[in-house]
Amino acid sequence: MQETLSRFWQKRLPRALLLSLLMAVTIAPAVQAATGISLDRGQTFAIVLLGMTTLALSIYLFVVIFQPERF
Repeated sequence: MQETLSRFWQKRLPRALLLSLLMAVTIAPAVQAATGISLDRGQTFAIVLLGMTTLALSIYLFVVIFQPERF
């Protein structure tokens, strides 16, 4: 059991997914309050996850363009 848990936390994907979901939960109320129209919870989470994905992709592409020897 301990070995399975240690392998789970050593991988990057589960950690990144967990952090992105936690960030979505914390940012979603601010997004919902900032919009003038009423959005339900699912739409708010979709907007937050789309924004976080866009930000992560732009950071990745910035690194790939300016440090291509790493890839």
